[in-house]
Amino acid sequence: MRLNKFISETGASSRREADQWIAAGRVTVNGRRAELGTQVGEGDHVEVDGKAVGAAKKHVYLALNKPVGITCTTERHIAGNIVDFIHHRERIFPVGRLDKDSDGLILLTNNGDIVNEILRAENGHEKEYVVSVDRPVTNDFLFGMAHGVDILGMRTQPCRVRRIGRNAFGIVLTQGLNRQIRRMCAVFGYNVRRLQRIRIINVRLGDLPIGKWRELRPDELQGLLPDRQDW
Repeated sequence: MRLNKFISETGASSRREADQWIAAGRVTVNGRRAELGTQVGEGDHVEVDGKAVGAAKKHVYLALNKPVGITCTTERHIAGNIVDFIHHRERIFPVGRLDKDSDGLILLTNNGDIVNEILRAENGHEKEYVVSVDRPVTNDFLFGMAHGVDILGMRTQPCRVRRIGRNAFGIVLTQGLNRQIRRMCAVFGYNVRRLQRIRIINVRLGDLPIGKWRELRPDELQGLLPDRQDW
């Protein structure tokens, strides 16, 4: 891990401040003056102005089966916010959003560096949902949903849609427009009764009970962040 990242993750400073400290000769690693770009590993002893800097915080990656009624915000004054709901010992935040009226998979972490990589639209990351609606799903509806719908002043990207019941369908999106599925359904005169997210990229909801969370497995992290080794 780069030294500036290590220092910032202990909470002592930002990366920019850490670089300034290193450039000014205030940082040592194992008793030797550090340089910009210095790498540190487990067991290395880092000091700033002669005082030891604690170990970097362990990154936390969670999968939550969010219930309806919980809001994906870190603003603690909002009743039903996701941070208070989980009540984790670390300061974590959601990766993206899932509507208050929807349930299912949401990821949370304390590693701000990876959020944009997961959410960046051009990466085309898939999110899969199961949707129940108020009337029978028709072939025309499925075709229209799959080939793009005009909402919010734009046309949605083509997506995969399949019938899974008389009044239910599955949909895989690579976009994340505000209340996208509900708005798309409304164009065809359908009202959503339940919207559940069951997958984000390679992480699946599986049999995780509603309202419960678990830590992501190493293989799930590798699938989410294949080009990173510092998760």
